[in-house]
Amino acid sequence: MSRLFFLIAIAAAVYLLIKSFRNNNAPKQDDAVAEDMVRCTYCGVHLPKSESIQAQGQTFCSPAHRDACLK
Repeated sequence: MSRLFFLIAIAAAVYLLIKSFRNNNAPKQDDAVAEDMVRCTYCGVHLPKSESIQAQGQTFCSPAHRDACLK
């Protein structure tokens, strides 16, 4: 019975060792490039510049806010 527990403990140790080795070699996402944030003229929400809508020198988060503000 004690041999069984000993084998399970060794198997768990090997598994954790392999798992930690794989995590150390994984590519890191920390190298992502930050994007400029802009503020919607209508509601004030902040969003990435690539997702915003530009109209008449103003920035909007959606076509509905653009239309509501420019009317």
